[in-house]
Amino acid sequence: MGSEVEGGAQTMRTRRGTARLRGWGGVGAMGAACALTGALVLALPHKAGDAHARPADGRSGVTVAARADADDCNDRSPRPSGKDGPTIDAIKNRAVKKLVVGVDQNSYRWGYRDPNKRGGALEGFDIDLAREIAEEIFGDRDAVVFRAIPTNQRIPALQSGQVDMVVRTMTVNCERLEDVDFSTGYFETGQQVLAPKKSGITGYNDTLKGKKVCSAKGSIALEELEKKSFGADISTTVPNQLDCLVRLQLGEVDAVVTDSALAASQAAQDPTVELKGKEPFTTEHYGVAMKKGSDDLVRRVNKVLQEYREDRADGWQKSYDKWLKGGLGEVSGPPRAAYRD
Repeated sequence: MGSEVEGGAQTMRTRRGTARLRGWGGVGAMGAACALTGALVLALPHKAGDAHARPADGRSGVTVAARADADDCNDRSPRPSGKDGPTIDAIKNRAVKKLVVGVDQNSYRWGYRDPNKRGGALEGFDIDLAREIAEEIFGDRDAVVFRAIPTNQRIPALQSGQVDMVVRTMTVNCERLEDVDFSTGYFETGQQVLAPKKSGITGYNDTLKGKKVCSAKGSIALEELEKKSFGADISTTVPNQLDCLVRLQLGEVDAVVTDSALAASQAAQDPTVELKGKEPFTTEHYGVAMKKGSDDLVRRVNKVLQEYREDRADGWQKSYDKWLKGGLGEVSGPPRAAYRD
């Protein structure tokens, strides 16, 4: 039984001047791959509120500012359990015996399609985790339907029941916990500035004054820019974070603010851009998001994550080494789990 993919993303062709994108094949190649699923994206009601990640103690591969602590709400997830409950029973009893997971399909090394491979199957760090959860629930890593959703539609997709969970570089924070439930954190990162190497922008500071900065709607990046923009024009927002890289390559904006983990992957796609500043200016955790009130499913996902962290041969570390180590470097492992009382 093979996994399925639903939804799609914009197909875009980009170029900065006459420079051609190298490495993985560039965003243009990624857009061509995304076109394999057509032009559909989940038709969801618009709602603001969504985003991204953290690293401390070297556990996530991204060095972060010591002054910025992760959100205090990272310890609100329930303890792991292998017991079924109403949410899991409903998933198991549906006609199509598959887990429905909201993912990204254009974040390099996280959830993406490699145009150099036949079939255009989704792959990446988040995709590995989604398959691990499907195996726990159905005993089959392929018992999963992937639905591609834009950044600003992650929470609406859960609330409307169109997906069982979202595994899409989504940050745990107190505001989002009002709308959805989260697993414990499975990755740490922070917000950082991405700009051309030749740019005079040096980071999240006064060098942004008068510059056009792009961020994704419903993202932590936009929230931080709205708190403090350093005089930048932050009016350019997009549904998917990758669209900011496209605008940067087209010269429509001067910089992008996003998670350092995602920015590092984008810099790997386009050698003309780089992360600015020595370290991220926030610290955050990615978590698996689920519909509010699905306590049994959250506990089961936490059980998966507990085992995934500990399995160094075939778990978290193996997936990290395969997808992210090349861009983020050596790590000592995933963030430690913190549970509510």
